[in-house]
Amino acid sequence: MEKRAPAKVVRGKKRGLFRRIDPLSSLLLVFPLFLIYEVGILLVPSAANGADLITSQILRLLHNRLGLYVALNGGLWALFLGLVLYLRRKYDFDPKLIFPVLIESALYALTMGSVICYVMVDLLHVDPRLFISSGAITAGLPLLRAGAESASGIVGVIVISLGAGVHEELIFRVLLVGGFGLLLQRALGLGRPTALAIAFVVSAVLFSAAHHVIGGETFRVGAFTYRILCGLVFATIYQARGVAVAVYTHALYDIYVLLLR
Repeated sequence: MEKRAPAKVVRGKKRGLFRRIDPLSSLLLVFPLFLIYEVGILLVPSAANGADLITSQILRLLHNRLGLYVALNGGLWALFLGLVLYLRRKYDFDPKLIFPVLIESALYALTMGSVICYVMVDLLHVDPRLFISSGAITAGLPLLRAGAESASGIVGVIVISLGAGVHEELIFRVLLVGGFGLLLQRALGLGRPTALAIAFVVSAVLFSAAHHVIGGETFRVGAFTYRILCGLVFATIYQARGVAVAVYTHALYDIYVLLLR
């Protein structure tokens, strides 16, 4: 009887500098941001992210009872641990990966706004005054629920930004780019490039529209265009480098924009 070869473990040092970060490393890198947001939302309830379909609803149903909230999150942490143990069979995690991810994400976060402004002004000829106010790019603000006020102070800024990075990337990139793109390939038989191109555009448009529909922001052509381009940038980062770099880029970008504002 022929023996099956053991599963190949992908070691962190063999990934290469610009290869896509594996699922285990992405999960472990993103989890601390998720945890800080889950705790921070108790301190700053107004920082709930519009793409967060779980936390705010759980708090509302539990009438803000902390014990039950912690218990339910304990279940999520147990699920996280199980997923980590499963992925450990195939991948290996190098903790030192956090430093290049932070540096790379910070570079993207600090430059993407200028690149998008260049594209809008010089290529699309969209008036930047439609989305720039008081020196800050208001179109870059994270997705808040309609009627919610942006929390003030550094704690509020961090909670809002981490919530945007984790939940908006989960919904609009992991599900709508990764999941929807795969569905187009399997269900419609589209080639991978075509499926990804459609998923990129759909996710970017929905990402931009959500800020007006869920966030209740007044529609402006400049803001809508700016966020579509943001969505395309985040989708490119997610597809090329993995969800961890996309999440950190998004979170750091929102911290940068909120502090400027």
